[in-house]
Amino acid sequence: MSRFGACMLSSDGPRLSADEKALFRDTQPFGFIIFARHVQSPDQLRTLCNEFREAVGRECLITVDQEGGRVQRLRAPHWREWHPALEHAVGSGKNAARSMYLRARLIAHELHSVGIDSNCAPNLDIAGQKTHPFLLNRCYGTDIGEVVDLGRAVASGLLEGGVVPIMKHIPGHGRGAQDSHKALPVVHASKAELIETDFFPFQALKDLPMGMTAHLVFSDMDASPVTQSSTMMRVIRETIGFDGLLMTDDISMQALSGSLGERTEASIKAGCDVVLHCNDDFAARVCVAEAAGEMTEAAQTRADAAMAWRKKPDEIDIPAVEAELEALLGGPVYV
Repeated sequence: MSRFGACMLSSDGPRLSADEKALFRDTQPFGFIIFARHVQSPDQLRTLCNEFREAVGRECLITVDQEGGRVQRLRAPHWREWHPALEHAVGSGKNAARSMYLRARLIAHELHSVGIDSNCAPNLDIAGQKTHPFLLNRCYGTDIGEVVDLGRAVASGLLEGGVVPIMKHIPGHGRGAQDSHKALPVVHASKAELIETDFFPFQALKDLPMGMTAHLVFSDMDASPVTQSSTMMRVIRETIGFDGLLMTDDISMQALSGSLGERTEASIKAGCDVVLHCNDDFAARVCVAEAAGEMTEAAQTRADAAMAWRKKPDEIDIPAVEAELEALLGGPVYV
């Protein structure tokens, strides 16, 4: 059997075009990512997920950024609107880990019911004085131990709801003082300091099946961004010890330079298993799929292992979960 394409792609809108179906059939991307432009209603979204899977002829992984707060693609009136994580978890006052577990379990229920079986969470970046506002209130806290505990709680809630977690942004984006969607952040902390701080949550949760890279430079180790640095890939694999499937953050973000093809090739050469491409047009998707090519043998093994984490969701009593969460938070569980 041929290996998967070393990319995760998207599409233009709420239904697939004939050209998109042909591209996905021919290039066999590892999976797909959902954005707001894809979402109209539960029935429509379920149909779109089926179309993605029919196009590649297999039960591929479909993911989404459904963190809650500013970053969530499924919104009211059909889905819950959550407060940002930093405000929700740190400000909850009572058993933040249990609150975040329950929140993640409800999110997983919503995702799984429409055919989405992965989520780009937990966010293990540590909030600090220099954390850019694009990321700050998406973080789980400023304390390393708290970030670890809440990250594990979120991962558990997703997994028990049949949704594969993708921890991000490995090896840590909290010190980034710029928005990597628009520019390349540079962090000057030493490797020794980073191992004790920013890298620690990822080491603590290194058993998780998937991780997403950070588009930033750690100048003490390399002048290239993590996503395109073989040195940083060794840090992730050896120092942090993560052996799961490693996916880039969106390859179209302006933290990276060069053409999409060059960005894709550099990421694969550095050691990323999968290139994530979220936006742009059909021609750009063709470019990324062709530049990514097939997965390496090692990447395919990690991909198979990641997909094996999918399971039938545990039973859930929605009213009971909401009642417990409301009691913990002292108020409504979502906006």
